[in-house]
Amino acid sequence: MNKKHFNTQLLKFLDNSPTAYHSVKQMREALHVKGFKELKEENSWILREGERYYVTRNDSSIIAFTYPKNRDKYLILGAHTDSPTLKIKPNPIIKKENLVQLAVEPYGGVLINPWFDRDLSIAGKVVVLDRDEELKEYLIDFKTAIAIIPSLAIHLDKNANKDKTVNMQNDIAPILTCNAKDIENMSDFNFDDMILEKLSANAKELISYDLNLYDTQKASYIGINEEFIASARLDNLLSCFVNLQTLLHVNDNEAVLMLCSDHEEVGSESTTGAAGPFLEQVLSRIETDNEKNIQMLRRSLLVSCDNAHALHPNFSDKHEPNHKPQMNQGVVIKINSNQRYASNVSTISRFIHSSRDKKIQKYVTRSDMGCGSTIGPISATRLGIETIDVGLSTLAMHSIRELCGVDDAFDLCEILLELSHG
Repeated sequence: MNKKHFNTQLLKFLDNSPTAYHSVKQMREALHVKGFKELKEENSWILREGERYYVTRNDSSIIAFTYPKNRDKYLILGAHTDSPTLKIKPNPIIKKENLVQLAVEPYGGVLINPWFDRDLSIAGKVVVLDRDEELKEYLIDFKTAIAIIPSLAIHLDKNANKDKTVNMQNDIAPILTCNAKDIENMSDFNFDDMILEKLSANAKELISYDLNLYDTQKASYIGINEEFIASARLDNLLSCFVNLQTLLHVNDNEAVLMLCSDHEEVGSESTTGAAGPFLEQVLSRIETDNEKNIQMLRRSLLVSCDNAHALHPNFSDKHEPNHKPQMNQGVVIKINSNQRYASNVSTISRFIHSSRDKKIQKYVTRSDMGCGSTIGPISATRLGIETIDVGLSTLAMHSIRELCGVDDAFDLCEILLELSHG
């Protein structure tokens, strides 16, 4: 693989994935082009050696795998499709002061201040009743900027630069349009009609939706030498892309499985999350013999790929003094003695052994600060599979726009390809 081409494709993937649904759609399309065959969970599976397969759940989680003759162990590549965002509430319209606003709520641990004064659009999944009285599901993306959350002017908030707190109920409703009947050609606004206009002419009634806001600014290279990538949703579409590219480039005789699951940002406890049965059920259908399935799991390795906190030069004291990951300085192995990360001495050694020509960094959080977690410990607990948590150094994690290095994702992909050989 060529690093420049890899990153160019990464930027396209990020731009075309405003929601978990859209990222899974892109992964499905890429897998289909490479000959992967789609499976349906509700159907019987007849798997043939040498073939490649994928299966989705709720259109927001996906598992894809090779099916070689030798399946006594798998390299499992884990990531998550969801990102912190603002979700649109079920009854969203607020008509206030001659303006139309949307009622929204935070999803996950959103860093909320950067959402102000951004050009926002709407995307997600909708269910409609068509003219044949049948329910139909669609993905929708307005693409253009149709909403904004304006800041309060400094003249009206003298302490804004000293103490900027945000009330999640009152302060973050975006402006969508005017609602003034005396403005020419402007009538009362109807949210359902706005959605239906973007869909098939056969769509009659909007029944339900899962929609969120997103920033319309495209992913881009940043820095004098274009050494960084800035984008929304790097956490964790960056890892989804790495895992996808790894799977697309493995040989037919290598047993590799990719899991990209939804709802990590809210705890993974759902039918589509890592705490649910999706992965376990797929693995039980790959190896139907219970004894062989247990043996396969114990021989396998799960690499949980997520983002890692890069050293912020303005806040270096937020890091453990001897553990300060930096962008473009190598993949990060994430370690926590309290098992917030699932890395252990054996899996760390195996990973380092497969990355001898690459720079590797190790990260532990300060002992006086809390530690985030990943799908790694959840999957390890559920399956009893040996696991390592690795990450790509990122600044502004959970912001509307995050920052990473141009080298690290490509390096991780090459390490994972090396692991797949062994």
